[in-house]
Amino acid sequence: MATKKTSMFTLTERLSITAVDTDTFATIDLGSYVDVGDRQALQIHSVDFIFQGNTAGQSITAAMGGSGQITIQVTDLNRGGLVFSDDRALVASGHVNYDTDAFLSMATDLYPDNYGKGSDDGRFVVNDQLYITGFTSALAGASLNVTVRVNASIVSLTAKDFMAIAIQSTAADN
Repeated sequence: MATKKTSMFTLTERLSITAVDTDTFATIDLGSYVDVGDRQALQIHSVDFIFQGNTAGQSITAAMGGSGQITIQVTDLNRGGLVFSDDRALVASGHVNYDTDAFLSMATDLYPDNYGKGSDDGRFVVNDQLYITGFTSALAGASLNVTVRVNASIVSLTAKDFMAIAIQSTAADN
């Protein structure tokens, strides 16, 4: 299906959430990695999320101040907000609950998103951007930061496979 052109590498982007109950957005530009003419795609192997407070050393406990939740999602289409888990554009998602007793939980979401260890395992992306959406229901400081780490490699797909992924992505846009 896919022929690897590179070893695995990591793309990172930090999203700073500065408002409560409001979706916050960021993007990861994939224009240098995806090439339609050469049927070149990005193969995502795993996505990790790092939750931090206003500064690199501040915990989310101090940043949130009270009970609440943090939700983060990565999609390969711009949906304009958070999506349900059955959306075909969803690449990865994470969720953390915080209560006043300092109990942290990721039980409400499947995290981390890992697509396997084999060379054929992974989520293939042929779009030119990844879209990140973050949300929090509590914020005591200036911001709450979530760093998204995408472990990926560049692959060449057969014409049939590239077309199938492109059609699926277009169908997901509707």
